[in-house]
Amino acid sequence: MSGGVDSSVAACLLKEQGYDCIGVFMRVGAHQPVPEKVCSPESNAPSVSEPGRHGRATPVRPFKHGCCSVADALDARAIAGKLGIPFYALNFERDFGRIVDYFVDEYARARTPNPCVMCNIQLKFGKLLEYADTMDAEFVATGHYARVLKKGTVKKGTGSAPTNARSDERTYPRGACPLFQPPADDHYLARSLNRAKDQSYVLFGIRRQDLPRCLFPLGEIADKADVRRIAADLGLRVHDKPESQEICFVPDDDYKILVHERRPETLKPGEVRDSAGNLLGQHEGVASYTIGQRRGLGIAAGAPIYVTKLDELTNTVTVGPREDLLSHGLIADRLNWLTDPPTEGESRSAEIKIRYLHTAAAGSIQMLVDRNLKAAFDDPQPAVTPGQAAVFYDSDGIVLGGGWIREALNRAAREPHVPLHE
Repeated sequence: MSGGVDSSVAACLLKEQGYDCIGVFMRVGAHQPVPEKVCSPESNAPSVSEPGRHGRATPVRPFKHGCCSVADALDARAIAGKLGIPFYALNFERDFGRIVDYFVDEYARARTPNPCVMCNIQLKFGKLLEYADTMDAEFVATGHYARVLKKGTVKKGTGSAPTNARSDERTYPRGACPLFQPPADDHYLARSLNRAKDQSYVLFGIRRQDLPRCLFPLGEIADKADVRRIAADLGLRVHDKPESQEICFVPDDDYKILVHERRPETLKPGEVRDSAGNLLGQHEGVASYTIGQRRGLGIAAGAPIYVTKLDELTNTVTVGPREDLLSHGLIADRLNWLTDPPTEGESRSAEIKIRYLHTAAAGSIQMLVDRNLKAAFDDPQPAVTPGQAAVFYDSDGIVLGGGWIREALNRAAREPHVPLHE
């Protein structure tokens, strides 16, 4: 429970469905000041000084963006109090520190990190599953917009599950898993019915064997407005709480501040050149840029230009027109498969998603001899960015697997120098 509307509604729905719920908040050390006014009288929430008692009216406070601040913890505790379920705040600060280190290190290596994916892998579906084991809890549920579907319930083109299945083979409403844990290969991760909010991309790193233990109650709700309506109908004061957009540990939503504080050596100035090698200017350090960046380059070119390449070894930033951003494919490593993977050299059709807001592109994937993967797009895609995740779907929205982008393949590298055979 993050204190937001999604995880709060997820908890309410699961309790309605008869689950014995325990609310958990992850304390990760991304501290923010606690406002003096902490709870509204409408929430019937526990007070800060007496967390286990209800009905004490306290002043209204303004909402604050975030997902792991003290204010968010108070909201989560208030919802748990309203639902009458136990609530625990778990100290994951040390573990989260490793995610912050990863974030900074990736920028220092001229790569663009995705800390949300890493947080899901290491904490929400890593440490939190371990904690669930200590509590004898069968499932971990979150407010993510995604679905876990059981084999045999996927309808062509929709991934929907029937509602009239027998009790010994049913799929619970809203994406829940059966009570007794079946084999992991009986379950699939799939896109949410709300395609605009779908978060299956950031969940690709869940271990395949853990899918039967994952519950995503919001995955069957096609409109976020319905989630807010459910929250309002249940009397949850977070029903109109703004969504968190920024990275919780980045000060003032400016990652460069954090990177420069942790890795001051990345401030080393260098050259900005075009694809022909012409010197266009100077930069303040490759860690301050990302592929596809247009603003803040400090170069008057007479036409829009974008960052097209970052070279950590030569400390060079390459810029060019939009067409220079296009790639015909990519190489991905550190793969995680949620279905049976292709065999070496085998090529499969897939929809390939290269960042969270990217519309998955049609193409093919092929396993290489070094256990890495080559993805080829039917149509060139812009800003294929090393460090970001590449996630592969079938035509029914099932997540086949994913990995981390190692390099983009440009037009000249449509057939890369990566061996398919020994």
